[in-house]
Amino acid sequence: MVPIYLCDDDPQIRAAIRRELEKEILIKGYDMKVAAACAGPEELLEEIQKSGRRGIYFLDVDLKHEQYTGFTLGQAIRKMDPRGFLIYVTAFGELAFEAFRYQLEALDYIVKENPEEMFAGIRKCLAAVVERMQDEKEDDRVYFTVKFMDTVRHIPVDEILFFETGAKSHRIILHGLRERIDFTGSIQELEESLGRGFVRVHRAYLANVRQIKCLNVKERKVIFTNGEECWFSRSAKKELLRLKAVQA
Repeated sequence: MVPIYLCDDDPQIRAAIRRELEKEILIKGYDMKVAAACAGPEELLEEIQKSGRRGIYFLDVDLKHEQYTGFTLGQAIRKMDPRGFLIYVTAFGELAFEAFRYQLEALDYIVKENPEEMFAGIRKCLAAVVERMQDEKEDDRVYFTVKFMDTVRHIPVDEILFFETGAKSHRIILHGLRERIDFTGSIQELEESLGRGFVRVHRAYLANVRQIKCLNVKERKVIFTNGEECWFSRSAKKELLRLKAVQA
């Protein structure tokens, strides 16, 4: 069940949005539930922390709070739930453009001014979330979840090139097609959890077989699809040649 979170410091608007959400969930039979309707950001963030699940967030932009606006609250939520759906409910439609500055990738912006239009926007957003999640299921992509500092990221496994042991103890560097991430972990534990799609090519490297372009046997190097390289050991040579032959 997908949790829905609502944050608005106006109790009447908060109650009206909650009623509309619960009515639409009941009518459409969505696998969703309003998990929390909060007046303040701290309360909302506490509720999200308890859940640890991907959620849907209806946020007021102008929260009249010392620390948070709706946009900075969105940033805090993104650190906890990078794949969640952010929806802004605002009295000022022009503020929608401000969200681009915060790189929040919000699903939509709903203007409060007309209640019927606001409710129609809420219904539209729920339908859009259902459609997107269905598309993701059909895509059937597998993700690797990693936490570094105070951020949680979900990286598609097919975009990972290899893992490398870091200079410091228990540090791992993920080499991806789009980014590198340094996090706490163990190569051995990664090897066990990721399975046969990854091969231990060296004591310091765990490589994604599908991202290997070729081998430089003379220099004992693995060449990846984006041109990056890592070493492979003598003991891994036979297995790598076998895997490349199978792929070919």
